[in-house]
Formats: sequence, C-alpha cells, structure tokens
Amino acid sequence: MTLPRGVRLLRTRIDLLDATMRRLLRRRRSLVFRLGRIKRAHGLPPTDAEREQAMLRRAEADGARIGLAPDLARDLLETCLRLCRSALEPSDGTVMPELRPTARERLLALLPPPARLAPLLSRLPSAPLARLAERALGQTLSAPLAEGELDPIEGRTLAIEAVDVGLRIAVVVRERRLRVVEADSPAEATIRGNLTDLMRLAARVEDADTLFFHRALQLTGDVELGLTARNLLDRLTWERLPLGPRILLHRAARLAEAARSAYRARRRNAHDDTPPGLPRTP
Repeated sequence: MTLPRGVRLLRTRIDLLDATMRRLLRRRRSLVFRLGRIKRAHGLPPTDAEREQAMLRRAEADGARIGLAPDLARDLLETCLRLCRSALEPSDGTVMPELRPTARERLLALLPPPARLAPLLSRLPSAPLARLAERALGQTLSAPLAEGELDPIEGRTLAIEAVDVGLRIAVVVRERRLRVVEADSPAEATIRGNLTDLMRLAARVEDADTLFFHRALQLTGDVELGLTARNLLDRLTWERLPLGPRILLHRAARLAEAARSAYRARRRNAHDDTPPGLPRTP
C-alpha cells in the first residue's frame, strides 16, 4: 500500500526525534558514568535521593508548563534515572560501552570546527556568496513571499551573523521578493550566533525559544522587528518549503551538530581530569 506523502514525511520526522532521544540517553549515561568515578574518588555515595526527588518535582512542573501530563513527565524521568543508575556503580575497571566513540563519531571528531574556516571564507569574493544566499533563501521562502506572509517586514533590513566564521548576510523584503543587500549595510535587527546553531534554527532541528534562552543565539537592534520576523517564520509550515532544500538543510544541520558534539567529546577526553588511580575512559 502506498502511503500518503504527508504520512511518510511525518514518520521520517518521528524517526529523527526517536534517534535524537536515543543519543541523548546515551550521552546522559556517559555523564553519569563520569560522575560516578568522581564520586568514588571522593568517597561520596553513588546516589542522592534528595536530589532525585527535586529532579522529579522539576520534571512535573516542566511537563505542566509545556502541556505534558505531570505524571507522564515524572514517569519518563524515573525510567531515565533507572536506566542510568547502572552507570554509577559499575564493577571495578568497567568501561561503559556508551563511552566508546563510534566509528562515525571518531571520523566526525576529525572535522575542524567552523571557526577554522574563517580565514578561508574571508578570502572568498562576497558578490557570488550574496547571489547564492539570495537564490537559496528566495527558493526556500518562495511560497510565503508570493502569498504576502512576509509583507509585515516589507522594506525592513535584517542581518544574520555567523560570528565563528565571520560571515554576515543582510536581507530585505521588497515587492514580495527577498533581496540580499551589501553585507556591511546597516540592519535594523541582527541575529547572531555560531554557524551550527544558525543552521539548527533554519532546519527546525531546535526551536528559537530554546536557542535564545540558552544564549546560543542573540537578537540585537530593533527587538520588536526581530521578534516579528521570527514569529512570521515560526508560523510557516515546514512541509510547505521545497522538499530538496529542506532535506539538504536538515541533513547539513544534523551533520554540523554531530560533528560539533564529537569534536567537543574528543577535546573533553583529551583533557580529562580523572583523579589518578582511576581507569581512564578511552
């Protein structure tokens, strides 16, 4: 039976979320394992009942705030705590399998962070980059532009800065078309962040509220204009965007996010401050 396209797309998004949850659980177990080693080195008990109860109360409150049943939020955290407790008290010399990087992670860890590309990007001519950005953004937002959904920011200049690679793009909506203007043009509002976090925002890998709350992104200038633009884009249905650019952007954002995590894990392990006498994590 051939499934409707909408069903296939939503199932793909569900599968991606499931994979993300598995990676988060894997990462949590790794952190708990490291915590257990430090606790043993300082003679501390492996578990803290008071802290766990505070975590469960916080889970219930967070669940209620985001529309998740408090008891379900509590059950999810209790399941997570139970799965991670075994990492707190492994047998002597045990190395949790989750701490061993996969072949993909080892390969991704070799990729340089985007900041290393800044000197190269600074030598590229700006005009071709501007045309490429204008074409990509214009195609991606062609439907909402044609239907006038971005009319409220007509004639207003916004800038996007990838601070780690030294790139800045200034855009303006004119006559229902998106134009990229001179990079050094004054902007009424600017969104700043690292390239990876900007890609996560554009690909809907992470929501804007979370990125701004954690200061991964910053909004400067006319805050009202910036929020208006963000709200307009948030209301766009992801499935309305062209399939090709959507898949490419999502995969690129996921790859950049995975590469950053692998690179940070490699650096963290290289500078591991494990007390002497304890087994070192490979």
